[in-house]
Amino acid sequence: MSAQTKILCIMQHNSQQPLREYLDLLTRKRYSEHTIKTYGCYFKDFIRYFSDRDPKSITSTQIKQYLLDLIRERNISTSQQNQRINAIKFYYEKVLGRRKTHYHIERPRKVKKLPVVLSKDEIKELLNKTTNLKHKCILMTLYSGGLRRSELIKLEITDIDSDRMLIRIRNSKGGKDRHTLLSRQLLNLLREYYRIYHPSRWLFEGPGGKPYSATSIENIFRRALKKSAIQKRATPHTLRHSFATHLLEQGINLRYIQELLGHANITTTEIYTRVSTHKLSEIKNPLDNL
Repeated sequence: MSAQTKILCIMQHNSQQPLREYLDLLTRKRYSEHTIKTYGCYFKDFIRYFSDRDPKSITSTQIKQYLLDLIRERNISTSQQNQRINAIKFYYEKVLGRRKTHYHIERPRKVKKLPVVLSKDEIKELLNKTTNLKHKCILMTLYSGGLRRSELIKLEITDIDSDRMLIRIRNSKGGKDRHTLLSRQLLNLLREYYRIYHPSRWLFEGPGGKPYSATSIENIFRRALKKSAIQKRATPHTLRHSFATHLLEQGINLRYIQELLGHANITTTEIYTRVSTHKLSEIKNPLDNL
């Protein structure tokens, strides 16, 4: 059952039509399954809140009150607030075709948190504690290419370019293709993995030859983290952050890192300059000069 079907089947009949139109447009515009699920759930929550009204007649003032109630009663994060705003805007601006100026909600101030990064020794320990060959290949691929989980799941066998030592990422965030790095060490391990597991299409296959699930990747990472006794609040995405930070500390130009990560804007990549400790470690503490 698709995410779209799951969302629709639990809605009241009179609410299904706007939700169906909403989900159909997300699908036609080739949004990812994750985005369809997230936006669909948030929009479903929105029209349930206004169950006695036609969504087309809801005013900007009423929407602001809805968001305020979510903040007060559910204590939603700034990130979730932004996602809910985007989900609502998609309906009025894309589904109904209204102008952006017709609909305005103040955005929350972004919390500028630094990403969690694992040191090279911690990455090594994480991989050493992962003894299952397939699991180790998954973690190494995430780190070697700085991949998102959604990108790893969609990797096909043919996306591994051993001649050029590159990994091809197809139809990634923003609908773009790109190439990223392939480690020689990973390539050797992938060849061993292929001989044993014989995947047919997807590089990492789940049951029934389907792509591996994001939840399974999360579980693999959690187990490795626990075995490694690493106390940082890390996720599989931490491997992507670590890849970018380690490249920066090797002296790789930020523009190249931007291309490898697939960032549309260099300012997104610049956050790693705030995480890197390479130059900081060269600064002598004034206390040591006393």
